[in-house]
Amino acid sequence: MNKINLLGLDLVLSNVSLVSMRQTVNVYQAKTSLSRLLARVEAGEEIIIARAGKPVALLSRLSQATAARTLGRDAGLFEVPEGFDDPLPAEVLASFVG
Repeated sequence: MNKINLLGLDLVLSNVSLVSMRQTVNVYQAKTSLSRLLARVEAGEEIIIARAGKPVALLSRLSQATAARTLGRDAGLFEVPEGFDDPLPAEVLASFVG
């Protein structure tokens, strides 16, 4: 048997996998205990948020954090051509005016 504390209530569960279990909370519970719900989501649980008893959202862990970008990783692969900021020729500008 597993014993858990859920929103201040001690619950005893038998033969239940906590990882695959989805708990439903109402919007008020989600707002007042968001930090605790996020900790549970980080541990692998999924939380369903319901309004008036009807599920409207699923709070779940992101599959994978994105790696930090490395500045300067492509340095030297591209060179800005000379005259890049020069005004466009009149015939090119005319095509934009229509």
